[in-house]
Amino acid sequence: MDFKRTFSADIRKVGKGEREGCPTHVVRASRTYRTSQADLWTAITEKQRIERWFGNVFGDFKLGGRFSIEGNADGDIISCDPPNTLALTWEFGGNKSWVTVTIQDVEDGALLTLEHELPTDEESEAHWEKYGPGATGVGWEMAMLGLDGHLQSNGQSVTEAGQAWAEGEEGKSRLRSWAEAWGRTHAEDGTPIEIAMETAARTADFYTGEE
Repeated sequence: MDFKRTFSADIRKVGKGEREGCPTHVVRASRTYRTSQADLWTAITEKQRIERWFGNVFGDFKLGGRFSIEGNADGDIISCDPPNTLALTWEFGGNKSWVTVTIQDVEDGALLTLEHELPTDEESEAHWEKYGPGATGVGWEMAMLGLDGHLQSNGQSVTEAGQAWAEGEEGKSRLRSWAEAWGRTHAEDGTPIEIAMETAARTADFYTGEE
């Protein structure tokens, strides 16, 4: 896989929400893929394909099932409407958040929109104040890159190539640009630009291993 064709999210959004009567932060990223809605759906929901671009996964991949991603999150599948919408809990480090993915047919292929809703308890807020939305956003853009590599390489595994890219100078430069873009998006949501870009810089340092 040639990562020189690296892309970014088409759309980045940061906003506020509410879940179970409590305020939340919402981080949203969208990207159009040059494939069909049906193909994109199977790429994000079938175990064999997920492992070729995201990581080793275990569990029951159906509505009400529970999954585990090696070295990452666990969760429950709380909504599944093939090939349109998938919603699940995202449980990591003792904290629970919520992820919703929607796929739509568009003129150029299939549009994937990922929305990650984050709680605002004391620990979560401390993390948000330090890193802002980039901690979530950059992570998902890395996943989006892996997904594109998988789709554009006839379904082959791209996890090792993606890791090597992220550790190289080209990858680190792109990760920094993504973090800065999330900083600007954070500012558009009303956060003072100085604070937003400070959180973006810390996010960039984290993902490039320079923290």
